[in-house]
Amino acid sequence: MKLSELPNIGKELEKKLISAGIHNQTELRELGSLGALKRIIERCDSGCLHLLYALEGAIQGIRWHYLSADDKRRLKAEFIDIKNELKRTANKRLNSD
Repeated sequence: MKLSELPNIGKELEKKLISAGIHNQTELRELGSLGALKRIIERCDSGCLHLLYALEGAIQGIRWHYLSADDKRRLKAEFIDIKNELKRTANKRLNSD
């Protein structure tokens, strides 16, 4: 099954996943939505909360709109952690130059 055949994964997101080294549903499931998002951000320098929801929905086999409220709360908290981690890393790089 191509990635674009999963819920929430269109051609553009499929391209980002492939460029991040994620080529199929199995690799996406093994990495998890957070791991996949981190890879996309590292490779494509972009990522948002709705992208994380889309990835999690794809893993669960549902449209992201149908994720449970608990899943959305958990993902939002983890997304904030990722963004804060990226900011700290960027600040360390700036201060070391």
